[in-house]
Amino acid sequence: MSVKVAVIHYSATGTVHRLARAIAEGAEKAGAEVRLRRVPELAPEAAIDANPAWRAHVDATGDVEVATLEDLEWADAYALGSPTRFGNVAAQLKQYIDTSGGLWQRGVMADKPATAFTSAHNVHGGNESTLLALYNTFHHWGSVIVSPGFTDPSVYAAGGNPYGTAHPGAHGAPAEPTLAAARYQGERLTRITKRLKGLADA
Repeated sequence: MSVKVAVIHYSATGTVHRLARAIAEGAEKAGAEVRLRRVPELAPEAAIDANPAWRAHVDATGDVEVATLEDLEWADAYALGSPTRFGNVAAQLKQYIDTSGGLWQRGVMADKPATAFTSAHNVHGGNESTLLALYNTFHHWGSVIVSPGFTDPSVYAAGGNPYGTAHPGAHGAPAEPTLAAARYQGERLTRITKRLKGLADA
């Protein structure tokens, strides 16, 4: 019996999407059934077109399924990802979170493991504050926060962020050490979820 992990994210120019795919790979490697989902884009077309990398990413990921609230009901665990916007969660992902009130009232997300990942432009551009902001949501949901901590060498190799995988976008696309840390984060989320569900192979 496998566990079900929803990797739900917003990505403008592709960095967070690459991290999301790596987390999904790690979860699948650990035996999870995974839904990789993106939240809807809210920015106007003129803003997207003004940034060639943003337009290229939007066009390249049109086939990635859009997240719905049903994905939150379906999953046993969550990995939420967002780029940093002034040290906080991007409006696109926040809009999705803000529609979950009905599920929250029914306790749908309660007791389910959850983790987060992000990307700011700079190393000190708000990565940790954005992760902590996402964890505030998990506190309100009653979810069980599963951060990577310093529990694997891959965390150190990727810069040593115990809150979650993060990548400074100014450094270009995430390199293998960062992707390895993201895969580990997905594996850890899956392993903890199996333990909480009492599965024998955990």
